[in-house]
Amino acid sequence: MNGKDRRTTELGLILLGLVIIGAAYTLASLGSRASLPADVVPFLAMVVALVIVAHIAVRRLAPNADGIILPVVALLNGLGYVFIARIDQDLAIKQAGWTAVGVVAFVATLALVRKVKTLANYGYTLLFIGLGLLLLPLLPVVGKEINGARIWINLGGFSVQPAEFAKIALILFFATYLVKNRELLGLTNWRLGPLHLPAPKFLAPVILAWGVALLVMIAQKDLGSALLFFVLFLSMMWIATERLIYPVMGGLLFAAGATIAWSQLGHVQDRVTAWLNPWDVAGGSGYQIVQGTYALAWGGMGGQGLGRGYGIPGLGKAFVATDSIFVVIGEELGVFGSTAVLAAFLLIAGAGFRIAMRADDPYHKLLAAGLTVSLTFQAFVIMGGLLRVLPLTGITLPFLSYGGSSLVANYVLVALLIRTSDEVYDRSDGAARPSRVRIGVGQ
Repeated sequence: MNGKDRRTTELGLILLGLVIIGAAYTLASLGSRASLPADVVPFLAMVVALVIVAHIAVRRLAPNADGIILPVVALLNGLGYVFIARIDQDLAIKQAGWTAVGVVAFVATLALVRKVKTLANYGYTLLFIGLGLLLLPLLPVVGKEINGARIWINLGGFSVQPAEFAKIALILFFATYLVKNRELLGLTNWRLGPLHLPAPKFLAPVILAWGVALLVMIAQKDLGSALLFFVLFLSMMWIATERLIYPVMGGLLFAAGATIAWSQLGHVQDRVTAWLNPWDVAGGSGYQIVQGTYALAWGGMGGQGLGRGYGIPGLGKAFVATDSIFVVIGEELGVFGSTAVLAAFLLIAGAGFRIAMRADDPYHKLLAAGLTVSLTFQAFVIMGGLLRVLPLTGITLPFLSYGGSSLVANYVLVALLIRTSDEVYDRSDGAARPSRVRIGVGQ
């Protein structure tokens, strides 16, 4: 499939997604107010305008890019707006504004980053920017604690979560560092008991990542971001070196750090207790999980219907729209709707890893894989928390949850992934090649 065919496919999928979003918005209003929404035409006009602007930007600036990613992102973003409007109209108005900012950031990223490899020239600069953003909420003046986690800063009257932008800077640094050092990291000239390891100086990045993740978890009370950053780095190291020792050793280090945090920090103990047996603390730390479980059970297979759910009574609307929007989707659309959301993220994962497998350049391969892991693992962490697969964290569900920082940062992330796919497919002239099981950069 050549670039022109991809753009045609992309446009067709976007139009189909717009029909689904418009129908969902109408049905949600009928279900909750038994009347057609008065603003349905302006809403559809806004959605169409933003999505078409993004499509034209891809058509002009990245003509050979993957044709699946943008339609799926637009569908998730549009459906997220529908459910946020269902929960609170004021939040929906703010989310519409952040969506416009996100699309502008998406277009600007495509326009400014014409070759992703130019970013490799700023590797350590991006490292310091990423670490600085990650630790910025700890500053006494600008840092702000919300719902028990100190992950926010006040910026011009707005609350911004800098970790959302830090992950992009750190992904770019990881790709640069690992491409330059993948051969040294793959050597095993140091023995520690039964383990054959690289020289200690090359293990320093793993130790540093472990330390930063532990610092974030302890100082900012943010288990979700700590887990996301650590898994992101270890997965990229695994892809770069094709050595299983890194994720195994990293997992052991993270488990040790989590155990220390659990023994010393009350909020971590509360999260773990609520995860293991929320019914014993249903009136406290387990309330959100218990009520979310009830909501998902009421949804059944087909759901209560758009606009007919109850959500999580007693939990603030802003928290429902951020932490628990997947529960609202499950209640109103049932297993079928929840599975559709999961399938959408799997489509993004498949597209991202397909780009990584087709890339001949190690930097493109690592960058595509890192961006994909970041986006899809974040979705897994929050959905897994609500379904009790993992302890519940306060991170957002990409493109669906309410939140300006997350939405804008993820649009920038998607723009970088689309730019990478444009360069990868441009080199291969869009010709299909046999899939490879291994995507390590050293193959």
